[in-house]
Amino acid sequence: MTFFSVIIPLYNKEREIKSTIDSVLAQSFKDFEIIIVNDGSTDGSEAVIKSINNKKIRYFSQENKGASACRNEAISKATGTHIALLDADDLWSKTYLETINRLIDSYPNENVFATAVTIETLTSTKPSTYSLNNIESGATYLLNYFEASYINTILTSSSTVLHKNVFEQIGNYDTTIKSGQDTDLWIRIGLNYNVVFINKSLVVYRYSKQSLSNRTKNVNHKPRYDAYIDMEDKNLALKKFMDLNRFSMAILSKLANDQTNFKWYEEKIDYSNLNKKQRLLLKQPSILIRLSYTIKSCFESLGIELSVFK
Repeated sequence: MTFFSVIIPLYNKEREIKSTIDSVLAQSFKDFEIIIVNDGSTDGSEAVIKSINNKKIRYFSQENKGASACRNEAISKATGTHIALLDADDLWSKTYLETINRLIDSYPNENVFATAVTIETLTSTKPSTYSLNNIESGATYLLNYFEASYINTILTSSSTVLHKNVFEQIGNYDTTIKSGQDTDLWIRIGLNYNVVFINKSLVVYRYSKQSLSNRTKNVNHKPRYDAYIDMEDKNLALKKFMDLNRFSMAILSKLANDQTNFKWYEEKIDYSNLNKKQRLLLKQPSILIRLSYTIKSCFESLGIELSVFK
């Protein structure tokens, strides 16, 4: 039996997919298979895959069904004991799987493993930051997902490895969610598992204008996460995490002049879970929100990050 099944959902990534695959084939830990499911790509992605001659690659193609269905199909093909998630445009350092394997050996009773990531922007690359106090470089932690993810998520679709029984316990990706299906999965993981996290960046999360998260700005295509509302009173970390997500959705609603969705999200937020910048921003009119967003984008084009989550 294979140890790692590397799951790569593919849709129109002909320019990036080869370097992504190369970063997997270069791994120092060699007990893995690569499962690629082409979700109806309309570019030359398939030709790129077929030009790579390596027995570790198992390639499948289907009509376009969306990211969730594509990932679920890939998971159904996996023969490994552990599922390693990887987007078709991101990169692994050559010791990524070796490091995850060491974490699995060190924490035999745990099922969810992750590393830190480096985030590529339009102008630069920067290490992701997390809501962890006194975090040390290279150190390993056993974490509550919600408490560790108030600034940025410690789980991403390219830096997370799950024992296959996790999906048996919590289910697969929700195919009804068009954008944000990853966060929904992370929530279900956080409700059932701790995360073994090493603060060592072994993944490059590459920027792409064509990524689903960057293309999808319609709030109606985002999940409302209302399935978890009844759990929030008994799980304060979940409540704060959800309120920060609602804040983001409320701001997105204001940017779109969508007062109906803004009200739905805003009225469910406990303002004590927001910082001063976030509380102030929610009270601003839409025109000022759009101006702030434009200013933020201009600063980011200069390599200067502005964030209301810090």
